[in-house]
Amino acid sequence: MMQYSNDKRMLEYGLMRSYPGIFCFSTTRHGGYSAGEYASFNCNGFCGDSPENVQKNRELLCSLLPGKKKELIIPHQVHRTEVRIVSREFLSHPETERASLLEGVDALVTDVAGECLCISTADCVPVLCFDVKHRAVAVIHAGWRGTVARIVAKTLEVMACTYGTQGKDVIACIGPSISLEAFEVGDEVYDCFERNGFEMQRIASRRDKWHIDLWEANRMQLLDFGVLPSNIEVSGICTWKENADFFSARRQGIASGRILSGIMLEDV
Repeated sequence: MMQYSNDKRMLEYGLMRSYPGIFCFSTTRHGGYSAGEYASFNCNGFCGDSPENVQKNRELLCSLLPGKKKELIIPHQVHRTEVRIVSREFLSHPETERASLLEGVDALVTDVAGECLCISTADCVPVLCFDVKHRAVAVIHAGWRGTVARIVAKTLEVMACTYGTQGKDVIACIGPSISLEAFEVGDEVYDCFERNGFEMQRIASRRDKWHIDLWEANRMQLLDFGVLPSNIEVSGICTWKENADFFSARRQGIASGRILSGIMLEDV
């Protein structure tokens, strides 16, 4: 089962906790240094928060991570499907080059220990994957545009080509994000999912307007890759409903903090 850390700064995923040498989490809004709509544990440097507070929050987060070596790898996301492999070659580049390589990236994969792959969300869906056989991990930012473009499927294919990942060896977690009940969309969004071959009877519900189930749309991509249903953990936490604990752009506006979801192989 999922559980909060004692200080309630993090949500940890139960499915991952049963495997040694892996750490997987999503931050909450609690226990950081930021103020206002960023209060208080915002680690995202692209949403308008004070750089000083973001840096202090990142340093705090690093202090909470296990292992000796620990580094946050945080891309600048753009709601597309670019997947970056965080290889030893990538890590050998100077900081400015690495920042350039992380521009416009919405998913990361690695098999290098001590590198905490992170993505930021505030209603979009964080998906975290662990290949237990090849000891490789992925973190994926799946907003509705990324979901409809099947970013989860594309990331798993990158893992398959890079590490030999097979669905039967993958453990996956779907983190706090907007629920079917809260995610009201226009007809154009519904039509986009339908045109791209999604089973609309499984992911859509009509009320006054259409509602889309992003959790199920991304879970279906995991299942299609061969991930076992029992190896998928869905948090069931709606950011819009539980805004006291998690950032929600729909609730707070775009100039608000972000949840940071991360996964890392422990460097012991």
